[in-house]
Amino acid sequence: MPGTEILTIIPTLYKKGLKLMGNHFEITVVANNKKEGFERIDDAVAEISRIEKLLTTFNEGSQTSLINRNAGIQPVKVDQEVFDIIQRSKRISDITQGAFDITYGSVDKKLWNFDSTMTALPDAETARQSVHLINYKNVILDEKKRTVFLKNKGMRIGFGGIGKGYAAERAKDVLQQKGISSGIVNASGDLTAWGLQPNGKEWTIGIADPHSAHHPFSYLNITNMAIATSGNYEKFVIINGKKYSHTIDPKTGLPVRGIKSVTIISPHAEIADAMATPVMIMGIKVGLDMINQVKGLACIIIDDNDKIYTSKNINLK
Repeated sequence: MPGTEILTIIPTLYKKGLKLMGNHFEITVVANNKKEGFERIDDAVAEISRIEKLLTTFNEGSQTSLINRNAGIQPVKVDQEVFDIIQRSKRISDITQGAFDITYGSVDKKLWNFDSTMTALPDAETARQSVHLINYKNVILDEKKRTVFLKNKGMRIGFGGIGKGYAAERAKDVLQQKGISSGIVNASGDLTAWGLQPNGKEWTIGIADPHSAHHPFSYLNITNMAIATSGNYEKFVIINGKKYSHTIDPKTGLPVRGIKSVTIISPHAEIADAMATPVMIMGIKVGLDMINQVKGLACIIIDDNDKIYTSKNINLK
């Protein structure tokens, strides 16, 4: 029809950064207008805040704190969501031969401050004693009653190794349900990306350089994928010229050595988050063997000599 005006709506990127779960989150969405973009971001923030209240150990009233307070005393009834994430965590512990373990909170932290006051490692026996309560097999689940019981007094669970990934995944689900077909939820480097950029291209994600976390050493183009990196470049100590990561091996109680960073690529942010630290603990060969056996997982490892190792299905640019 003559004189008819056709309006073209051009989708635009909208993003917001804020502190949640003790970490910096950045949420990016592709939306038709500013109002829609920021309203949807607020929906994602509300979901992450809800999960934080559920999983935090910093609030005495949270279900996690209640489980920990009743360690060695009695089972605690929890929401299905909390029960499910603990059940999934135990499965990941099985796959990683205990290198991932939510009872990691049971470690005696007095030995580890990873600052300038730390000039020597504890002896092997003291170190082993510091982790003697870490054992995911002592988390007893009752599906019928939906209860969680920590067998030994002093045991503690925590979701530091999986919580950010779970929150990112849930925020993505909420955004998709509300009609956001493209975006990124970045939880301090653990991120999930879906859909395409406004220009129709996949998202370009930088892999952090262990020498400088703000300068990527490589890039990957991804969509409908999640990436998580665990590294020793943020917190470490040097003793007698050797660098020790703040990551403690739950079996020995001693810091891990040999790997600067591990990057995991997975369709699911929770899995990516949960698998990064275990590979650091397991070491290059055992870690890569495990990743190569799990369908859909990929991995990039940088060792202390800056040598790069990748799983079979990785193609670095």
